[in-house]
Formats: sequence, C-alpha cells, structure tokens
Amino acid sequence: MTDTTPPAAANASPAPSEDAKKRRRELVEKLLARPAVRSEGEVKLGGKPMPYAATLEFMPVAGAVFADTGGEPEAAVFTTSYALKGADARRRPVCFAFNGGPGSASVWLHLGALGPKRVQVNDDGSMPLPPYAVSDNPHSWFEHFDLVFVDPPHTGYSIASSEEARTKLLGVDGDVEALAEVMRAWLAKNQRWNSPIYLAGESYGTTRGAALADRLQSLGVALSGLILVSCAMDLQSIVFAPRNDLPYALFLPAFANVAQYHGRLKGALGQSPEAAREAAEAFVEEDYLRALHRGAGLAGKARERIVKRIAELTGLAPAFVAEKNLRVGDQDFFFELLRDDGRMVGRLDARVTGPMAASRTREWEFDPGIETIAAAYTMAALGYMGSELGLVTTERYEILSMEVHEQWNWNRGKAKGNGYASTSGDLARAMRRNPHLKVLVASGRYDLGTPYSASNWSLAQLDAPPDVLARIEHHYYDAGHMMYTREADLVKLKADLVAWLAR
Repeated sequence: MTDTTPPAAANASPAPSEDAKKRRRELVEKLLARPAVRSEGEVKLGGKPMPYAATLEFMPVAGAVFADTGGEPEAAVFTTSYALKGADARRRPVCFAFNGGPGSASVWLHLGALGPKRVQVNDDGSMPLPPYAVSDNPHSWFEHFDLVFVDPPHTGYSIASSEEARTKLLGVDGDVEALAEVMRAWLAKNQRWNSPIYLAGESYGTTRGAALADRLQSLGVALSGLILVSCAMDLQSIVFAPRNDLPYALFLPAFANVAQYHGRLKGALGQSPEAAREAAEAFVEEDYLRALHRGAGLAGKARERIVKRIAELTGLAPAFVAEKNLRVGDQDFFFELLRDDGRMVGRLDARVTGPMAASRTREWEFDPGIETIAAAYTMAALGYMGSELGLVTTERYEILSMEVHEQWNWNRGKAKGNGYASTSGDLARAMRRNPHLKVLVASGRYDLGTPYSASNWSLAQLDAPPDVLARIEHHYYDAGHMMYTREADLVKLKADLVAWLAR
C-alpha cells in the first residue's frame, strides 16, 4: 500500500466494446449458476479427528448494493468453505477470512495458518525447493470455527460484471460494500444466522476488516470477534510521503530490530532484539519526534547528536542519515543496510535478503520477503484445489494482482480525515456500538510493510474510552508479515487465539 490517490485517467483501460460487455455479463451469470464443487476430508486437531465438508462456489454481489445497476449482479466472488460434519450449525461459529494487497487472493491465510491444510515452507524465510504441496495443518483454526475464505473482486477467480462495476469495486468503500454483501449472501444461503460470526483479515484485509465490522453492524450483523493480522488501518502511519513525518518515527524501532538481526548494531544494542527495540522506542518518544518537528530549526551539535543516534539504531552510516535529513524511509533502509554485501532487505519479511543487481541500483524490482514463498503458495494452492477439492478449470487464478493495487481508489467519500485512507474510526465506532466485539491483533517483528511499531501507534489512537479499548489484545511474533510461515509463530498464533477465545 504505497499510494493514497485515485487511479489516474491516463492509466484507464480503453472502453470495452458492446460484445465484450455482453460476454463479461454472461460469464458472471454463468459462474453464479455453476454448481458448487463439493468434497470431504478430515483433519486431526486437539487429538481428535474432525471431518469436514469443503465447498467451492461463487457468491453474488447483488445489483442492489449499487443503486444504478438495474438489479444485475455486480460480481461473482469465489469462496472456499469448510464446515464441520455433524455439528450443530446454530452453535458452531463461522469465521470469514481474507487477505489484502489490495489485489490478493485468500490463499495465504487459507493455506498458511487457518485452513485444515498448510503449504510447507522454510522457517527462516528462504525459498523451498519444488515441488510444492500441502499437508495436514495440526494448528488449523477449524477446531474453533467453520471457515469461509473469500477472494475479493478482481482476485482469485472472482470477477466483476462490467468495467463500471469493476471501477466501483476498486476502492475502499466499494470493496467493503461488496464483501458485506458476499457474507450476507453466504449466511443466508447456508442458514447460519444463529452462528457467532468472526472476521479475520491480513494486511489490507485489516483495513477492510475494520470497516466491515462497522458496516456489518449497520446491516444487523453483530460480530463476536475481529482478528487483524499485520495491521494497516491508518495509511498515514505507513506511507512515506512529503510532509508526512509520522512513518519515519514509527518505522525506526522496526528498523532497529531488523538491523540487530543482521548483525549491524554495535555494543549493547546488538546484544538482543529486545535491547534494540527498547532503545529505539525510547529515542523516538524522547528525542526523535521533537527533532522531526523542529525541522531546519535543529542545527549544530543537537542535530549531530540525532544523526549519530539514528545511525547507531539503524546500522546505517551517519553521512547517509544526514544526507536524508534525518528521515530514513523504508526503501532507503532496504537498499542501504546490507549494501556493502550487495544485498537488499525484504519488505514483508526482513529476515530475508536478496542479491542486488551488479550495478547496485536502488530500483525496487522485487521483494525478497515475498518471492521466497509466492511460487510455493501459488503452485501448492492450485494443485490442492484441483486434486483434493475437485475444482477442474483452466481459468487463471489471480494470486496477487499489482494492477489492482495500482488502480485502487483510496479516497473515502463520506470519511472525515487528513487525506490518507483510514478505517480505524470505523473500528472504534464498531466497538462502541457492540459491547461484545473483541479484537485480536497479530504483528510480526520483522515486517517492514506494516511494522509492529506503526500498529502500536494506530491502536493507541483509536477514538474510544479505555473500557472499550480493553477488549483489544496485541501479540507479537518473531517473523515477518506472514508470521505463520515460521512454525513456532504458527503455534503461538493458534495458542494466542485459543486464549483470546476463552476470555
């Protein structure tokens, strides 16, 4: 999530022909009419076998969601669900899960942490050797919920019925309306209105999830819980842009944590990640925010002291920090921390590094933190859906669409704010409206996309009284954005979930 502006007209697709429009509408109608693909399986959880029925089907985004559509479906949205066989549907909770991007399908949460199957990857974030496959997930959340994985419009096999619908759905509010409708339709079709309802979102899925909590409340659906993995509710906290000093301060503790991991900190700072984080957090609160606020008014020895301390905490050269006017951005850090080794640091998992070009360019061509697992998840997911779940198709499954990300409209028509997309106000309002709504937040210490330190700030700014905020728990993990790729953190995430549910 690097842009807060609506899609530029210059990047707009050429207007489709009438025949193309007709074919697209017919495709959506065909997908919605297609029979669900059903299969059965079993996973052993908590020492007991749990048989399930798996269903792959398309859910409609009804035309009524947007008033000017004449009632035609706006989109066909692909879902994968797992229901416990023989369970009392009136008591069994349902958890809807989705990933982020925007532009990402749900395979990461589906086959990384929550589902009954899991893609096997390396704990250290390195790229595993092919072939790739899934295996039983003994840490699946299916023990506690029936699971519904939703691929938002423009991801997975999901498709909008027209360019007009696509444009409406390529934005914060349109996306929320669409997913709220998908969940309403799923609950109605499966008669699960009596089940406790939970949402789990990752990355932009937390932006979406926070807004959905409030929107669903307005539609009469009271959530029992909301799980936010790698939180991104306030883009101001993570978007490096002119006149926005906030990310420079909020990323610094995460930078220190990563620099310590790669052996670039000296003395006491290098002894442990805890020491690096605590020192950076104290420096931000006591000195750095004031220094950023003073701008050019900070000079002489005072400025030199700040430059020196930033360099000590990040492992970067003092001259580079001074050159950056005390403001080290994420891409500065990615390319400078290990520059003398010819390596760049991963964004979504900063434990991972990748080789720079021989020219040592600073051009961001790929993220080492995602490249090491993308192929494993893609190939294992498609193989699993075909061989085990029974879906036979030659259609392209959109795992992660950068086109969607680049075209996304971050503006919120009815929202009051500062120009950056934010849904933290939605979450605060939802929690004030619903006294039973609990929130679980998970952050990876080596995530430089949505760093733990920025999430701390975002949660601390929620506009709600202390007794309401007491229903939020924030837990930390020693891996990256998808912390569940490290098995020790997958185990901890499940344990934290179980304890949270018990409370």
